Amino acid sequence: MRLLPVLLAAVTFATFAAHVSAADPKPEIARDMAQPQAQNAVHTLRQIPEACARLEGMFTGQAGEPYVFTVVRTSPQCQPRARFVDAAKAKPSASAGWILNDVIRVPNASCPSQQAVVQVWRKPGQAAPPKTDAQGRSRIYLEEQRQAAKSGNLAAVPQFAAQMAVEGQNCR
Repeated sequence: MRLLPVLLAAVTFATFAAHVSAADPKPEIARDMAQPQAQNAVHTLRQIPEACARLEGMFTGQAGEPYVFTVVRTSPQCQPRARFVDAAKAKPSASAGWILNDVIRVPNASCPSQQAVVQVWRKPGQAAPPKTDAQGRSRIYLEEQRQAAKSGNLAAVPQFAAQMAVEGQNCR
């Protein structure tokens, strides 16, 4: 009879712990807060070589939109192995198969109570290099890929998405 309350408490604690960890996932990359950035100065937040992308941000000093960030292609010659998608459309979350990859916190140099928080999410893909043939070369045949595309059997490519929020109060 004493076992039932212990089991009930253990199940309750496990459910609570799972709920807490699901609500606040830990990022894969642990980093310190970035250096404070001046207003109207564009700065690099992070590079994502797999997607041939760089995240850039800037404090604007405007109350309506105090911080803006953009995704910039690193080079026209770069061949991406992953896609960078719009977070508003993708709606990244742990329950949808996304992994919180990084949280970047950037304080405003002219307003210490304000900081930009950028979350970078990653969704793993199943894409892999093709197997080698009898000559030891990896080959992709166009007609085979067309047939796979028509039937919907293409391997998923890894994806990245970024969300931004501003914490703290505006300074005047």
